[in-house]
Amino acid sequence: MMARDEFDPLAPQREAAFFYGLFLRGHDVETLRQDIDVPRTTMDKWMRARDFEATFVENLHRIYAYRKQVLAIFDGLISNEAMRPRLQ
Repeated sequence: MMARDEFDPLAPQREAAFFYGLFLRGHDVETLRQDIDVPRTTMDKWMRARDFEATFVENLHRIYAYRKQVLAIFDGLISNEAMRPRLQ
């Protein structure tokens, strides 16, 4: 992983584009969403753990926000695809 100050601001877009490419190749959109997302129940379970260090908990919050950002970008790409006119 990259250090925090070396974070690539385009990483979420690139990852969403990767999943979008899988969608265009015929992968099921709901399966892809599940692969991208971290469910809130999972995050809640992680937060209940008492043996995590504070820095690790901060990283979990960052990961959760990042995955939600990738999912939102992916959903935007999917909705754009649905609205695109089809050539016959």
